[in-house]
Formats: sequence, C-alpha cells, structure tokens
Amino acid sequence: MTSFDTTRTSYGTASATNRAFARLADLAAVFTAWNEARVTRNALTGLTDRELADIGLARSDIDSIARSNMIR
Repeated sequence: MTSFDTTRTSYGTASATNRAFARLADLAAVFTAWNEARVTRNALTGLTDRELADIGLARSDIDSIARSNMIR
C-alpha cells in the first residue's frame, strides 16, 4: 500500500520570498532616509546665516544635521 504525505509545504520558497521582501523593504528604507536627508539639506540651505544662527546652527552644520537620525 502506498501513501502520500500532503502536509509538507515548500519552506525554502517561503523563506526565499521573505528574504526578497526584506531586501526590498531595506532598499525602501534606504531611499526614504536619503530623501529625508535631501529635503532637510535643501530646507536648511535655503535659510540665511541669520536664520541659521537663530536656531543655533552654522552653515557648516547642515550636512551633519541632514545625515543625523534626529527627528525632523
């Protein structure tokens, strides 16, 4: 008598799909961080030196602020 086990799933395919979606999510996060830094950099660059001094920044601080993980 022959029997078939039909309860198995393709675990390898599921984990490969999950890894692909995780990489896609990581790529989206990198793009989002880049875009937020770009927007912040452009906004701060548009301010005058006087306006930057009012918020406690110098023009040389713009790149480090744009790259930081501070809440924008």
